[in-house]
Amino acid sequence: ENSKFSNPSLCSCCVPHGTPALEQGKEAAPPPKPLFGSCWSCRILSGSALIGAGYWVYLGPRRIMSRGNAPSAWNIVQLSFAVSLVCWGIVILADPVGRQKK
Repeated sequence: ENSKFSNPSLCSCCVPHGTPALEQGKEAAPPPKPLFGSCWSCRILSGSALIGAGYWVYLGPRRIMSRGNAPSAWNIVQLSFAVSLVCWGIVILADPVGRQKK
């Protein structure tokens, strides 16, 4: 066979580009390390930065609404984005995947 993919049941869109087929008898490469690994200081820095960015984004539409103006659709999008940034920061700080592996 001239298949360049390791699993013939997967199409070319399911396999990352540049992934050569594993030959018979060769072991697979070790899985990549998590983005932040066990670096507590990296997780604190990036998690708190995301929480701070979410708070900063939240303040923009909040100021408009505190003046008594009705929120526009864009304000709702900004608030939703701010909440997602804060949640992302909390997930990085909590590291649920790293705790699950222990």
